Amino acid sequence: MSFTLIGKHEKDSRANRDGYVTAMEELMAADPKVCHIDCDLYNCINTAKLEKEFPKQTFNAGIAEANAMGIAAGLTATGRTVFMHSFGCFSSRRAFDQAFMSAAYAKLPVHVLGSDPGVCAAYNGGTHMPFEDCALYMSIPDAVVIDPTDYAMIHCLTKKLAASGKFSYMRMIRKGVVKVYEDGSDFEIGKGVTLKEGTDVTIIASGIMVDEALKAQETLAAEGVSAKVIDMFTWKPIDEELIVASAKETGAVVVAENHQANCGLGSAVAQVLAKNCPVPMEQVGVMNRFGQVGAQNFLQEEYNLTAADIVAAAKKAVSRK
Repeated sequence: MSFTLIGKHEKDSRANRDGYVTAMEELMAADPKVCHIDCDLYNCINTAKLEKEFPKQTFNAGIAEANAMGIAAGLTATGRTVFMHSFGCFSSRRAFDQAFMSAAYAKLPVHVLGSDPGVCAAYNGGTHMPFEDCALYMSIPDAVVIDPTDYAMIHCLTKKLAASGKFSYMRMIRKGVVKVYEDGSDFEIGKGVTLKEGTDVTIIASGIMVDEALKAQETLAAEGVSAKVIDMFTWKPIDEELIVASAKETGAVVVAENHQANCGLGSAVAQVLAKNCPVPMEQVGVMNRFGQVGAQNFLQEEYNLTAADIVAAAKKAVSRK
């Protein structure tokens, strides 16, 4: 595992979804058994390219997510490597029974993708705003659950998932994401990465909250607080070793996630800390609320998912030591 941190807080000029699409082009070209199933969202996720280039490996199941999940399980049972995509709300809530029974329970390594998670659903509104998608998939035994950060990470992890032999769920922001890592960075499923070292508090974040955590670290440093920043992109299996070592080093933890705080990354981290190294912990996440319509920057303010919120939580955690 090796990566190069950019950390300039600049948006990537590319659509984030293309990190997935370019990885799939490489996988499909190398192996005709690699398949993609979509739910009438070719244009939304740019997988029309896959249909054009690999028509025998790309399937449109229509607006029928439960059926798509069944097709994904069936194809996987025949030896195919299958990725199935819909908006995060539908690939989790609507198709969960089929994902659980037809794929995971049957020990079939289907790879489920959910796009525009949490506040990233923006103008699609509360009906399309999954704050609980990862919680559902984390409840499945032996599942892999990932909240990737940017284009480079999605490109890498798509290929790692294809080779994993594990049932998985990966969230994916479609576009407009901050570029955190250089292209070619390599990541390992189940291992978090330390982006900044610190001694006073550990900030554990994933997805869109990683850049917010890096901004918070800069603000805290200017105020004399030394913050360690970890990108915990794999929620399950979680990197217990890194969490425990960091908690012992700093004595306080903040978890930041674009998800319901009571059933996501924060809950997973809290379980690790409670069993191994109890320290003061604060959470930045969605606090028992439904979604709503709005621009993403407005929604991040509305749901307290900003660097300023992480700064406040870090100061509170440090004060509790």
